[in-house]
Amino acid sequence: MLNKLCLLVCTSAFVVAAAQHRKLPIDTTVTTQHSVTVNGNTFTYTASTGTQPVWDEMGKPIAALHYTYYTKNNVKNRESRPLLISFNGGPGSGSVWMHLAYTGPRVLKIDDEGYPVQPYGVKENPYSVLDVTDIVYVNPANTGYSRTIPEMGKEVDREKFFGINADIKYLAEWLNTFVTRNNRWRSPKYIVGESYGGTRVMGLSLALQDQQWMYLNGVIMVSPADYKLYNTGGAVENAISLPYFTAAAWHHKALPAPLQQKDLLEVLPESEDYAINELIPALAKGGFIDESKKNEVAEKMAYYSGLSKQGILDQNLVVPVQYFWKNLLKDRGYTVGRLDSRYLGLDRQLAGMGPDYSAELTSWLHSFTPAINYYLQEELNFKTDIKYNMFGPVRPWNNENDNTRDNLRQAMAQNPYLNVLIQSGYYDGATTYFQGKYTMWQVDPSGKMKDRFEFKGYRSGHMMYLRREDLKKANDDLRAFILRTSNTNKSAKYE
Repeated sequence: MLNKLCLLVCTSAFVVAAAQHRKLPIDTTVTTQHSVTVNGNTFTYTASTGTQPVWDEMGKPIAALHYTYYTKNNVKNRESRPLLISFNGGPGSGSVWMHLAYTGPRVLKIDDEGYPVQPYGVKENPYSVLDVTDIVYVNPANTGYSRTIPEMGKEVDREKFFGINADIKYLAEWLNTFVTRNNRWRSPKYIVGESYGGTRVMGLSLALQDQQWMYLNGVIMVSPADYKLYNTGGAVENAISLPYFTAAAWHHKALPAPLQQKDLLEVLPESEDYAINELIPALAKGGFIDESKKNEVAEKMAYYSGLSKQGILDQNLVVPVQYFWKNLLKDRGYTVGRLDSRYLGLDRQLAGMGPDYSAELTSWLHSFTPAINYYLQEELNFKTDIKYNMFGPVRPWNNENDNTRDNLRQAMAQNPYLNVLIQSGYYDGATTYFQGKYTMWQVDPSGKMKDRFEFKGYRSGHMMYLRREDLKKANDDLRAFILRTSNTNKSAKYE
């Protein structure tokens, strides 16, 4: 009995000790071979997944970033083949979302509208852009399997990682090493960022040029969060939420008949025009707006939002998006999702200023969490006991001195090859499609580079690629953008 007890205690102590020392190698790679059929053409590719260090000024490793790198096999001229560098957002989000649902060779097993289906897992992505570009998915510090060194404690220099400018600086240096190790300096290069990743890639566009002397062909922002506008309040941010209200209400058939009987793309220009030309000036007057004008504006907002006029008046015309999610379908007993307002939720009570939870995010985590853990461990053979952080500990996050919007402008001015694509879902209530348009308009005040911007909208939400129809359309748009901008055969100069 004593020996059994000792064995149990000793074994338990060993397990605890092992758990205390659980960590990844800071520099390692696992390589596997696969095939995929994209747009009817079957080809083989190599998947390399592993970690690469982040070094400080003295050459000491201070973090290990996990990545997954896909290269198409049997490519004769690798130097002319584009490289797409992919980030998600958060900040604090792993690169799982676009990796396993948008551009990669495997996507989630979900239904055609993006809802989870059991058993969980992955399947071929017949629309992946791997046919025209190699892709690397990068997990910033403390996201996915990436970790700072040490992982926790006072010794972690958080100022080197967890803020807009720190994030951009160390990632630019890390990318220099990655491009050098993989012999991709001659390749046309693209960076894509979703949500907060939009801010990240705007800043990286200039940091890569000025700090690493690495020039890009394209910046792609997917449902971008522009922190010059996002959560800042004021007349502009409040007014430009209206077209999103219109889109979500149209989807749920909650608009007045004259609007509901039109197609979405016929309705949105009306709402956009009203938001820019009428609503911003009205909201700018605050409590000093004329009472008759206030009533007129409330009536028009109700017309374009599906909300009640009285509810809008009760908010003094400033309608928080949370109020919209809670109240649009209140009479039907549902809330609508934040990141994708097609999704419905059930709250404890009908009254309130916002939903109890994000209906769409809980739905997505059903599918993504088991899929990324299964895929990396079992298909790509990356074995580890480290937890994959869907959302990692990166707070507090330093948003000060955000010049990323102007960074992108300057990078474009210095680099005539650099083009920008913005992709947004009409039903995204977090980083709305009209915010994406507004960011695009604000990057270049001169308007001299506006022919190098493209905006593409989709009938879905923040992760517009979850809807199968938009998975195809968004990849087709991205593929066309890369092909158009990667083989210029022109001198990089202004005529």
